[in-house]
Amino acid sequence: MRILLISQYFWPETFIVNDLAKKLVSQGHQVTVATGKPNYPEGEIYSGYTARGTQSEMYSNDIEVLRIPIHPRGNGGAKNLILNYLSFVLLGLWHFPRLLKGKRVDVIVVFAPSPITQVIPAILLKWIKRAHLAVWVQDLWPESLSATGFVKNKTALSVVGLMVKGIYKFCDTLLLQSHAFFDPTRKYSTADKLVYFPNSIDTSGDGASGSIPVELQQELEGAFSVVFAGNLGTAQSLGSIVEAAKLLKNESDLKIILVGSGSMAKWVAEQKILYHLDNLILAGRFPMNAMPEVFSRASVLLVSLKDEEIFSYTVPSKVQAYLAAGRPIIASLRGEGARVIRESGAGVTCLPDDGQALADSILLLKSSSPGQLEEMGKAGRDYFDENYDMDVQATRLIEILTTRIAS
Repeated sequence: MRILLISQYFWPETFIVNDLAKKLVSQGHQVTVATGKPNYPEGEIYSGYTARGTQSEMYSNDIEVLRIPIHPRGNGGAKNLILNYLSFVLLGLWHFPRLLKGKRVDVIVVFAPSPITQVIPAILLKWIKRAHLAVWVQDLWPESLSATGFVKNKTALSVVGLMVKGIYKFCDTLLLQSHAFFDPTRKYSTADKLVYFPNSIDTSGDGASGSIPVELQQELEGAFSVVFAGNLGTAQSLGSIVEAAKLLKNESDLKIILVGSGSMAKWVAEQKILYHLDNLILAGRFPMNAMPEVFSRASVLLVSLKDEEIFSYTVPSKVQAYLAAGRPIIASLRGEGARVIRESGAGVTCLPDDGQALADSILLLKSSSPGQLEEMGKAGRDYFDENYDMDVQATRLIEILTTRIAS
């Protein structure tokens, strides 16, 4: 199958779509990627790229990546994000048809975390290429805009809702990463377009992990280490993690380690200094291939989201990564993500945005025996293999698309 993959985010930015593209090629399909210049999450165009001009390069030797100019996200703020979103739409509409001229496409797949507006250039390409358009929905708009505080005006949210309804109208298939996405998405689309397709990660390269600094190894192994990995943003309820660190600061053999970067990293660093939180470690960001080593050395892994209804619908991608790592998990969230942890037996859950509940959960696992922790980790890995293996998911994606195209 000839697949055009459109995403505002792609390698060297670390997203699950990178591995899915490679997996599809390994199964005999042709994949072309149309994307922007990498700038997530720091907000600056990566070294080796320029904001201006288009660019073509190869990823993993056999995937052509076509890049368009993009306004970088900058250091946050509504203005920078709006310009970032709009630049991908407008410059995508202008450049993608030319860059893809003469290329035959069977299906267009849009990897769609926020913003959903990145689907708009794909709609034009659907008409030009006469191709099936499938969108892998990662975030619910307009609900996520309201939950993160990015848009608060009810009229503006209603306008965004109308835009989402218009975008979904032109899509042929909506791939939903969570069972809980079905009811909210039905507000903006017909039910016959909706198909469950969860996130996954590729674990085939687990044995070839990247190295991490000796200092981080010592922090991970020198105490009971609670590792949070990923974006340090407004949605991740970092306030509750800081609060838990305050409550646990007298536990001399316990560390909470944040591995990643994002808009809230500076605030967390300020809180660490203000409250003398020696038990809270900001390790910084590491490449994706280093994460298996980080996870394997951690005592437990932490996922947290703010206490907003919208976040109860989603299963954060890190949940699959944590399950695959075979380590016990603390899930400070509601809804689908918490259900997965409980159903798998991989760890414990607690109320989101609650520092005391998080601290209690950390102490609960800290008091567990090594055998109990090992049992949780094994249960998580078994659940991952049964539900999220990427080889199986890539095959299933092609089955879904083949069936949808033929119907």
